[in-house]
Amino acid sequence: MLEFDRLFQTIEELVMLHSPSGAESEINQRLMEKFAALGVNAIVDRADNVIALIKGRNPEKSIAITAHKDEIGALVKTIGERGRVEVRRLGGSFPWVYGEGVVDLLGDKQTISGILSFGSRHVSHESPQKAQQEDVCLKWENASIETKCTAEELAEAGIRPGTRMVVGKHRKRPLRLKDWIASYTLDNKASVAILLALAECLKEPAVNVYLVASAKEEVGAIGALYFTQRQPLDALIALEICPLAPEYPIRDGENPVLLVQDGYGVYDEGLNAQLRAAAAAADVEVQLAVISCFGSDASIAMKFGHVARAACLAFPTQNTHGFEIAHLGAIGNCAAILKAYCDELSDE
Repeated sequence: MLEFDRLFQTIEELVMLHSPSGAESEINQRLMEKFAALGVNAIVDRADNVIALIKGRNPEKSIAITAHKDEIGALVKTIGERGRVEVRRLGGSFPWVYGEGVVDLLGDKQTISGILSFGSRHVSHESPQKAQQEDVCLKWENASIETKCTAEELAEAGIRPGTRMVVGKHRKRPLRLKDWIASYTLDNKASVAILLALAECLKEPAVNVYLVASAKEEVGAIGALYFTQRQPLDALIALEICPLAPEYPIRDGENPVLLVQDGYGVYDEGLNAQLRAAAAAADVEVQLAVISCFGSDASIAMKFGHVARAACLAFPTQNTHGFEIAHLGAIGNCAAILKAYCDELSDE
């Protein structure tokens, strides 16, 4: 299993790199540097995927392991006369999850920090935000970002409709809770850390292994669909978080989760059987789950007919799409299972 301190440091480094869907250049550059340092050939394709290839003994057969590198957030809708910014969601983000606090607006020329604001609490029913205290849930339409900049200053920084907003680096750094890591954007920076671990430990597998840090997953698995439409694959395995919730019989801790079905369809039984065998070989217990309101690069690509066999291996996570908490052992065990799977593949 990956050593916890080192794994935490890798995830922390990735979390601190902003990568809202469609604006992922900061993490792209770091990933290219890391793959190069490992001596692994990697490219950034036209869909903004970072793709590393571990060449196999039989180059006629290929599998892919994906982990999306984009994160949820918001994008600018309008900029008011006094520079107050209104945003709308990007992916599955909710303003009440972030709370009032520092956010970063990733302008074309400059990043501007502001405060995600919901209005004062000491108000009566004459103020519209009173409804959020008593009656209805908070929506992006009820929020604004206070920058104390003029509209002209924001324009000079390149902040415009479509500019991405993410949680500020001021409050993004992960926290260690014994053997757990707590952080924004473990979905899916922790899975990208698994890709890096596999790039380091996989040596001449039986078949070509593509390690894909996929783009724009949170807005439709766009990067994975582009890649799988062009690259023939014998199997696609997505790395993901798995929500901990009362409706799912999933235990918190170091045991990863192998999905049987999600909101996009049923995963391949044969591939899941191979992954269960790999888990046994790695002496790792896996949990099986059927979950809804969820999709992965793998299930979406299989639904659209881009791959015949797909699976999703995940680590149990609290507070998904919020300040997430996951066991470092579960993340490391995902890497152990996938290494065993790649080692056991036949090149025939």
